[in-house]
Amino acid sequence: FKFSFFFNHLLIIYSIFSRMNIALIGSGGREHALCQKIYESKLTKKIICIPGNAGTSKIAQNININFLDFNKLLKELKNHKIDFVIVGPEEPLVKGIVDFLKKNKIKVFGPNKYAAKLEGSKAFMKFICKKYKIPTAKFKVCRNVKNVKEFLKKNKLPIVVKADGLAAGKGVAICKSKSEVLKISKDIFLGKFKTSKKLVLEEYLTGEEVSYFLIIDQKKFKFFGSAQDHKRVGENEKGLNTGGMGAYSPAPIINKTLESKIINKIVKPTLLALKDAGKPYTGFLYVGLMIVKNEPYLIEYNIRMGDPECQVIIPRLGSDLVKIFVNAINNRLNKTQIIWRKTKCMTIVLCSKGYPGKYQKDKIIGNLKIIKPQKDIFMFHAGTKFINENLVSNGGRVINITSIGNNFYYIRKKIIKVIKKINWKSGFYRKDIGWRVIKKK
Repeated sequence: FKFSFFFNHLLIIYSIFSRMNIALIGSGGREHALCQKIYESKLTKKIICIPGNAGTSKIAQNININFLDFNKLLKELKNHKIDFVIVGPEEPLVKGIVDFLKKNKIKVFGPNKYAAKLEGSKAFMKFICKKYKIPTAKFKVCRNVKNVKEFLKKNKLPIVVKADGLAAGKGVAICKSKSEVLKISKDIFLGKFKTSKKLVLEEYLTGEEVSYFLIIDQKKFKFFGSAQDHKRVGENEKGLNTGGMGAYSPAPIINKTLESKIINKIVKPTLLALKDAGKPYTGFLYVGLMIVKNEPYLIEYNIRMGDPECQVIIPRLGSDLVKIFVNAINNRLNKTQIIWRKTKCMTIVLCSKGYPGKYQKDKIIGNLKIIKPQKDIFMFHAGTKFINENLVSNGGRVINITSIGNNFYYIRKKIIKVIKKINWKSGFYRKDIGWRVIKKK
């Protein structure tokens, strides 16, 4: 009997950790970073990226289909005999890809459609905060101009306006005048963002922003890195909001006392809210925080790894990422050790001129091939593709130049040296990434 039990246990372990065919959905720098780590795993047999980019094409098979067409996606996954799926971006998660794939007997890592509303609806997230007493900025969900004016009467400027639904990182505005609040609010009500018929107004909090990441299954959650990014397009945090111009990890502001507050005041009540609704969370959870006088306030939730935060967290991971994913899918995180390297990491995003506004695509990036491979430098592609064997731009954020080391000042210096060698005339970047942690030399 003991032998039979032991043998059956071995069969289960073998079935979980035999080499696998893995599908990765997405095309950004986040997906290239994840793809690289998946490629390095001994558990990986084959990777397909849907649609991927020029960087992923070197280590995986790119398949250029619309991943929001779930039926077409399912057919492709079955054709390639995929063992499980990793979902990178938020849109398919919000649209219910996890529920769809599970219904069709495909293993997938990510939150269900209900839990994905943490990012898919700012109002949903705020109502959970109110019900479960999670610290966040004072807010009002507005469906018309009258609601907006009511909030303006009771609150001081500046005021933050947030489109309720997904807006590709462009749905948040910090307004310094009432007229600006009204103008932006009217634009949202008139359909500026297709996903938003309402908006959230909230008080402006003064403090330090930080991103705190977790990996979660139905039994356990574990820390998965911290980072601080730079949203504004211009140096000294000026200009329009972007998807992220650069980031660094770990975030020095996170200490044990603060982490305990984040877990107990924010994370646990949120996960309880989803369990109470019968829709427990599984996947990455990105906790966007404002730290005010050593107290954490929830600014936003993202239901996936951040971009560019992923590009500075993944290089610091010392464990097998595929093993972590498999354990999470099988609710075995409690038996998983996650090891972090004692290094610092930074990325600077090389962008197309004009981003986040209008920019040109298909601009040749000729010098990238002359950059010699280095153990401490990573090139994570985002908006790139190949045309007739030429590497060209295919988006606003094009390449993440990432490096690890022991000192943020020297890491940044190393990255900028590489960017200057690339010398891409159609691009630009911020030279002050990491200003919070780098003292002037």
